Amino acid sequence: MYADYNYAQFSQIRNKLSVVVYPIQKIVDFPFSLAQQIGGFFATHQRLFTENQTLRQEHLLLQAELQKLDALETENKQLRELLGAGTKIKENLLVANIVNVDPDPFTHQVIINRGHDGLVYAGQPVIDANGVMGTVTVVGNMESRALLITDASHAVPVETIRNGVRAIAVGTGRGGLELRHVPNSVDIKEGDVMLTSGLGGKFPVGLPVGTVKEVKHDPSKAFATIVLKPAAKLDRSRHILLIQTPQDKIREQANAHKG
Repeated sequence: MYADYNYAQFSQIRNKLSVVVYPIQKIVDFPFSLAQQIGGFFATHQRLFTENQTLRQEHLLLQAELQKLDALETENKQLRELLGAGTKIKENLLVANIVNVDPDPFTHQVIINRGHDGLVYAGQPVIDANGVMGTVTVVGNMESRALLITDASHAVPVETIRNGVRAIAVGTGRGGLELRHVPNSVDIKEGDVMLTSGLGGKFPVGLPVGTVKEVKHDPSKAFATIVLKPAAKLDRSRHILLIQTPQDKIREQANAHKG
């Protein structure tokens, strides 16, 4: 009984002491607990940072893959359009790619990946899926140079779909075309579509050249100012077609016969 009584007394004393000692224990444990929390915080932060970096890299990789898919889709679309354009032309066609653009700001020329080995010749018409792009001017063994229709030295005979009025479309050197020496009285309006007339024998009949963008009549001048927007995507097309006209076939046959 005495032991039980004393044990109960000690138990009460111990309980009271634990209440007093608890804050001291918390104070003593606080630095260790804080260190553990800080360590856990930095560990979590490092883990999140690593995961974030990994996700960023994966995101960039996915974006790159999507860009590749977009590029392939665009290229396939261009090829389908080019195939559609080719089926409308009866002349022989040769597919080529633009591999470079002449950096000279005063000329509008491109380099294509076909040359003598690909049966390319000077004067050969160049088109894309939308219309006339220009003419081959210089032919090398494996590459050739083509002059775009927007170059100031390029000209192509054209006619309107609406009424068949004929004119000459000349490059402005500034990314557009204009009709030269057209009298003010000639019936050409904004929105008229101009096609190759076939005159001169260089371009086949009926290829889109451009759309009339602006018409100005000045009574003090003999000729109207008529500006065209090119039909071809001169600054975007990568895949092109080279046309072999009947006159070129005859000329090649004659040269072959002489050889």
